[in-house]
Amino acid sequence: MAVPNCLPSAFVACDGPEYLGSALLIEDDLPLRPALTPWIAALWVEPDFRRRGIAFRLIRSAVSAAAQIGYTDCYLNATDENSPYYEQRGFDRIESAVGDVNVFRISTGDHCA
Repeated sequence: MAVPNCLPSAFVACDGPEYLGSALLIEDDLPLRPALTPWIAALWVEPDFRRRGIAFRLIRSAVSAAAQIGYTDCYLNATDENSPYYEQRGFDRIESAVGDVNVFRISTGDHCA
């Protein structure tokens, strides 16, 4: 993994030439919370490749990169439907119902343990 030296950064999972999924590490993904940064955003895994740990590895890569450029926390927003996924992977819900999403934080020291 190449370590970015600034935001934004993109992480892409592939198997040879086949795209499996991706995630972004960006400065701001929730205008209602401008003081929180950086954000893991646009996490996507192609439907045929879900439930194989790809999303978790993309998240871990983004968290690790954030740590390497000096951030102590990463943030993420998710709908009620998707929130349990992140809670099961070490994210702490810090706010509920901010607009139509919940806000999560994970320490970069945790590296999604």
